[in-house]
Amino acid sequence: MARNRIQAALRAHFYAQDFVEVEAACLQVSPGNEAHLSAFATEAIQPDGGREKLYLHTSPEFACKKLLAAGEPKILSIAKVFRNRERGPLHHPEFTMVEWYRAGEGYETLMRDCADLLALAAGTAGVTRLAYRGREADPFAEFERLTVAEAFMRHADIDLLATLSDDGQTDRDRLAAAVAARGLRVASDDSWADLYSRILVGLIEPHLGDGRPTILCEYPVSEAALARPSPYDPRVAERFELYACGVELANAFGELTNPAEQRRRFEAEMDEKARVYGERYPIDEDFLDALAIMPEASGIALGFDRLVMLATGAPRIDEVVWTPVARSTAS
Repeated sequence: MARNRIQAALRAHFYAQDFVEVEAACLQVSPGNEAHLSAFATEAIQPDGGREKLYLHTSPEFACKKLLAAGEPKILSIAKVFRNRERGPLHHPEFTMVEWYRAGEGYETLMRDCADLLALAAGTAGVTRLAYRGREADPFAEFERLTVAEAFMRHADIDLLATLSDDGQTDRDRLAAAVAARGLRVASDDSWADLYSRILVGLIEPHLGDGRPTILCEYPVSEAALARPSPYDPRVAERFELYACGVELANAFGELTNPAEQRRRFEAEMDEKARVYGERYPIDEDFLDALAIMPEASGIALGFDRLVMLATGAPRIDEVVWTPVARSTAS
């Protein structure tokens, strides 16, 4: 019941600001092009027997940006999305994503949106603290704002910016040396991204959103495939993530609108996917065409089920999903 009330409150909040709610098709020619997101594939059989491979989307992002290009200035999507290889206390193969986009506004506006939504969810659930497995955060407190570089220095004593160049290239050996100096494992085939993720997940994320929510911002360009570079430092991008109680709740971008650069990044992501998982996903050419005429915008995706978990104190995502995806008796 709390889930229903929070969803209704969020929808009313956006409607009061003149957002248009849209419904993107779940079946897409590309599920997204992030290296470590795995999709569910299916096949469309045409009346003449022809077959076409399709995917369940991992996010409605591509469709929403096409609508921004078509002229919608404020878009809200409350969508079911699908991600393979994911199941656990915080992960479910089918979950609900709240995405919203603001044409002509910077991503700092989305930070204020997040503050409003966390307070709204807590107030609607009748709680004063967000909670997850013994950890708490005050949803009404001023958010902590921390850059990724500051977080690496504070929690891992690593100068991350020293491993990045102005053209977005990464120095794997320099980061490996810093990680090894911390006494952590470095494998010979670890890429810069592997080492970065190991530090972020193992040493930094557990400290985020403790006592109050945290905005982790200014991600390395190589870790922000859909975000535009920062105007202040070309090594980092306009990307932030929202954390509370050590849980990642939202991922936001100042949107990249350069189709050539976007193609280059997608191809690099798919090269990495092929290296790690032995597969690649197609690129949505219609999306790249739309990107060429899309206005400057900011956009964000928030995990609705996780927000409900924290507002109700539920320990597992299955407890806030009406009908969890069934497990086989053998699993």
